[in-house]
Amino acid sequence: MTSLQLQMETVTLEQYEALPENVRAEVFDGVIYDMASPSQSHQIILTELLVLIRNYLRKQKGKCQVFPAPFDVKLSDKPLTIVQPDIMVVCDADKLDEKRCNGAPDFIIEIVSPGNPANDYIRKLYYYKNAGVREYWIVDPRRKIVTVNYFEKNILNIQYSFDSIIKVNIYDELLIDFSEIAELLET
Repeated sequence: MTSLQLQMETVTLEQYEALPENVRAEVFDGVIYDMASPSQSHQIILTELLVLIRNYLRKQKGKCQVFPAPFDVKLSDKPLTIVQPDIMVVCDADKLDEKRCNGAPDFIIEIVSPGNPANDYIRKLYYYKNAGVREYWIVDPRRKIVTVNYFEKNILNIQYSFDSIIKVNIYDELLIDFSEIAELLET
């Protein structure tokens, strides 16, 4: 007896790069997935976190750089896996080639999309951990929770409310006061 298997067509890097500029998509194991446009609260959170992290990195005068979406991260060639984290910090300049980050960023923040929370909580958690991301935060505006995954020390799924001050584990002194961000969401 033979079993039926659905065959999904996989995309190549060339096909992904040929997508129109206005198409937002990610690729997991060669399968392309469309991305929704971000909400206003998503963009407020992204902007505030980006500025806080950028200011910290500038003061440190180190080699790390912060990037907001859309900026590609190629986690794997075979099968092709390309993501666009909401925010990422890359400390190894050799991973950057003007088009994308090739390999795992050091720190990633994803802001949960209400239409597909499993994407951030399950799928991306799996891929980021296995690719070598050092720390991964999931910011959930609807639940007002930040979930911290510090893969380097195998600390997973530590949850903080939006009234918390949260330490970025890969840095000695970077603290993010989510109550300040939460206030902006209420206005």
